[in-house]
Amino acid sequence: MTAVGVLALQGDVREHARAVETAGGTWAPVRRPEDLESIDALIIPGGESTTIGKLATIYGLMEPMRRAISGGLPTFGTCAGMIFLAAGVTAGAQAQLGVLDVIVERNAFGRQNESFETNLEIPGFEQPFRAVFIRAPWVAKVGGGVEVIAAVDEHPVMVRQGNILASSFHPELTGDVRIHTMVLQAAAGRRRMDGER
Repeated sequence: MTAVGVLALQGDVREHARAVETAGGTWAPVRRPEDLESIDALIIPGGESTTIGKLATIYGLMEPMRRAISGGLPTFGTCAGMIFLAAGVTAGAQAQLGVLDVIVERNAFGRQNESFETNLEIPGFEQPFRAVFIRAPWVAKVGGGVEVIAAVDEHPVMVRQGNILASSFHPELTGDVRIHTMVLQAAAGRRRMDGER
């Protein structure tokens, strides 16, 4: 059965797990390098990106995740997960996977009390997606191979690069599982490809 791994070091793990199950999939926590071997897709949740980076380094997950994602593992990062996937941030330095060719500005929309919701037009969705932004980043610089899927005030908030999908917002908090369904579809496609090899 297709399994979506959720990086379970810190952040919205339960919320993503619930969304995967609601979308009809199964999930497994990822805490150690060997956990990556039995999953068909990976979700990196929101939380605190510097903490996620520190814990991933402590648990020896940085290089295994880089190899898995660079090898084609469908991966979805939300908010802090987007930052963790990115090539860099506009200010400061932190542990990042560097597999997504974007530069991200942390807390770009403001702090906690400036959180907001808005409707986004996402290609392939018949109805707008109600997006929840909490201490959200935006993409400040987009690499040549990156597709911008959605933006707020011309700032990219959802991007795709090959097998990597990332959003500034938190789809796991909305009850709308259309984006998680996309992840499950990518996971099923990956599983079929692996079966054909």
